[in-house]
Amino acid sequence: MAKDANPINEAVDLVKAYAKQETIEPLKALGPYLKFGVPGGIAAALGAFFLVLGVLRMGQDGGSWVTGNLSWIPYLIAVTFSLVLCAVFAMLIKRSGR
Repeated sequence: MAKDANPINEAVDLVKAYAKQETIEPLKALGPYLKFGVPGGIAAALGAFFLVLGVLRMGQDGGSWVTGNLSWIPYLIAVTFSLVLCAVFAMLIKRSGR
């Protein structure tokens, strides 16, 4: 009986060690990336949000042509600007190879 239990216990221990090696250790290696990446991403997102909001407000204060039926134009400009900004960020991410 003891001989049958040893290979099973060894197999269970091997699976536990493999799972620990493939899950916990890579997560520990992500620590420095997450430590600076998450706050950096939040800061970049807030900066982009305020930049787009500034473009919108600048368009709304553009003059008398923004009234009546043309009041949607500043929003179109802001959405277009945000799409261009997203495209620029996507190209930068793609260029860096990450």
